Amino acid sequence: MNPLRVYRIYRAVFDWIAGLEAIRLFKILNRDQRNTFIACFLGWALDALDFFLVTFVLIPIGHDFGQTIPRVAFAITLTLMMRPVGAFIFGLLGDKFGRRIPLMADIIFYSVMELLTAFAPNFTIFLILRALFGIGMGGEWGLGASLAMESLPTQTRGLFSGILQQGYAVGYLLAALVYWIVFPHFGWRGLFIAGALPAFLVIYIRAHVPESPVWQRQRSQQKPKLRMSIFLKQHGVLFIYAALLMTAFNYMSHGTQDLYPTYLEKQRGFGVSAKSMISIVYATGAICGGAVMGFLSQQWGRRRIIILSATCGMLLIPLWIFAPSTTLLIMGGFLIQFMVQGAWGVVPVHLNELSPPEFRGTFPGLAYQLGNFAAAYAAQQQAWLAERFRSSNGQPNYAITMALVEAVVFLVIIFLAAIGREERGKEF
Repeated sequence: MNPLRVYRIYRAVFDWIAGLEAIRLFKILNRDQRNTFIACFLGWALDALDFFLVTFVLIPIGHDFGQTIPRVAFAITLTLMMRPVGAFIFGLLGDKFGRRIPLMADIIFYSVMELLTAFAPNFTIFLILRALFGIGMGGEWGLGASLAMESLPTQTRGLFSGILQQGYAVGYLLAALVYWIVFPHFGWRGLFIAGALPAFLVIYIRAHVPESPVWQRQRSQQKPKLRMSIFLKQHGVLFIYAALLMTAFNYMSHGTQDLYPTYLEKQRGFGVSAKSMISIVYATGAICGGAVMGFLSQQWGRRRIIILSATCGMLLIPLWIFAPSTTLLIMGGFLIQFMVQGAWGVVPVHLNELSPPEFRGTFPGLAYQLGNFAAAYAAQQQAWLAERFRSSNGQPNYAITMALVEAVVFLVIIFLAAIGREERGKEF
């Protein structure tokens, strides 16, 4: 490798650690771009907060409704399965009417579904409400990612893609905090009442966030053609590839997150405070990883960062799930989520750069959420497998199940990233 290139790479890493490059890029943004990014980040973070609350209370929900953990985990599956419906509906609305108004409608919708979940009288209604919430959750990411990426300067996309995607990890961190503070006093229903607060974000968007300049320019130039037959004929192969890549990505993230609190409680014997503390630590690792790797992808390339993150994640599996001490377990959780969300940090910019311009409201979100649909059974599958691969004391062995599944998933991601293409730096 060219010595000058090596120096530039290490200098870029140093600048990131010092925070100088991030500050410089943030200063490039004007007021509208900053407001837009903040709104899109918060929309995704609060959406993730509402989703992850369920993962912390599978046991008490099952107790109240008389259901087993695998059956309650089906609520997670159902939410993920319905996300493509939301991505399709709100994505088409975003391509036709702009990103901003459909985004506000979506945030209100998922917040209302979250609030109603707190008052579910039985398990059937609980599942229906989680399915409807999934529609709202599915619509938010595509609209928010396209609005943010279309509003930001090209040279800032890598960094802010990583930060934007880590709204998901911030949501997990917030869910851990809400669980820690609210659950001991108000039970699991109180969590979902707190989860309705994202509706107030609409006030901020209405007052401070403009419409996507890219969408406005396209609208003024020609009437958009939104027929799905055109979409599939011209971009079908690319879309299938993107959906497969997102399937593997979702197996990676949900496979390392959704059952992890249950593993900590059932197999490692941690209580509410310890679970929350460990979750906060590895959520912090996820936030750092997404921002760092997203930033580096602007210079190293999107696919290289995905491959690097997945390779390191696979090597960290033993420390993440089999560590003998609590200290090593926490370290493993931090590092593996750094890599998992490091790969994810590339996704918003990568999918938007690959997306056909006239379908940018639909393509990234629908590919992402179809991947969610295909990976929707991740938590339930792992819970089911754990019941069959029991440990020596007869308890479900979540550790061996999660480790084996994630090892395969990391290998698949490396393969798919290696055979794909990228359009780093594409002008919108």
